[in-house]
Amino acid sequence: MLFEKLNIIEPILKAIKKEGYKSPTPIQEQAIPVLLEGRDLVGLAQTGTGKTAAFAIPILQHIYTEQNNKKETKVIKALILAPTRELAIQIEESFTAYGRHLGLKNAAIFGGVSQNPQVNTLKSGVDILIATPGRLLDLIHQKHISLENIKFFVLDEADRMLDMGLGHDVKKIIAKLPENRQTMLFSATMPKEISKLIDSILVKPIKVEVAPVSSTTDTIKQFAYYVDKKNKKALLIHLLKDKNIESALVFSRTKHGANKITRDLIKAGIEAQAIHGNKSQTARQLALKNFKEKKLRVLVATDIAARGIDVNELSHVINFDLPDVPETYVHRIGRTGRAGAEGIAITFCDEEERASFKGVEKTIGKAISIIDNHPFVNKN
Repeated sequence: MLFEKLNIIEPILKAIKKEGYKSPTPIQEQAIPVLLEGRDLVGLAQTGTGKTAAFAIPILQHIYTEQNNKKETKVIKALILAPTRELAIQIEESFTAYGRHLGLKNAAIFGGVSQNPQVNTLKSGVDILIATPGRLLDLIHQKHISLENIKFFVLDEADRMLDMGLGHDVKKIIAKLPENRQTMLFSATMPKEISKLIDSILVKPIKVEVAPVSSTTDTIKQFAYYVDKKNKKALLIHLLKDKNIESALVFSRTKHGANKITRDLIKAGIEAQAIHGNKSQTARQLALKNFKEKKLRVLVATDIAARGIDVNELSHVINFDLPDVPETYVHRIGRTGRAGAEGIAITFCDEEERASFKGVEKTIGKAISIIDNHPFVNKN
């Protein structure tokens, strides 16, 4: 199928063509027609499935069409709520790209930086607002933001939002929205809390499910190395000496661990930077920019900081530590093998992590190939 078959207006088609999009992904193909009809939607999709375009394109089209008919002033008509700064910025970049020919204005607001530039942007008039919950509530309380004109509301990565303890803030924000609106909720998993949220905020929603969280794309080759905990650092350095690893996103369970891995790599002559919650927003954005632009080969991240990292042609994801939750493994490795490209996921597994590793295999429904011809193999 082609995007032209989805009743998308010409200015948006022109923009997505410039982005190199040829045919819609499954979630775009299923969600865009439903959202253009004005229906509420629940999207069950993991990262890398193209869900941002699935909701951004209909929202842009609705606002542009209505604005052309009524010549409305710039008030916030769409609110997209995201769990992290990185994801908010990423979504905002997508709206800018898809809406480049529409004359609409979007903005992202998030904590960790001065609010003044964000407030100035809001004062100049915004059609579409992408926000993290904390900063949004701050600016609402300061009377810089009104949600009374919201016609389109997106709750993105709802499960991660609740995992991060943002549920209370999300409910406060929802209580301030007009009842008459179109609501879209996207989540990779469907725990009971999300089901309750859906029942309370959506009206007869259409459910679209693609690439459930337990699935991993066939374009990602998965390998594991059994290794003693004390030898993980040496194994990582050993692997990264291979120049075929063009870019590597390395996952650490903790912020402290991410810093230590980064220091060890730098000592070994491998340029690396860390990205996690204790880093300033400026440092995080610079590291991410360098990584995206291929100026940096290795980025070391924690799970929360990695939300919203969308890097074209990322060749490798390396799980230095296994995650506590098996589904997180799927989120992690989904950073590679995007949009049909091939990718490689490597996992280090020490003695204490064997049970977690088995949990991952059970979740994805397949065995992961074990590499045992390396200098640091654990024979147990």
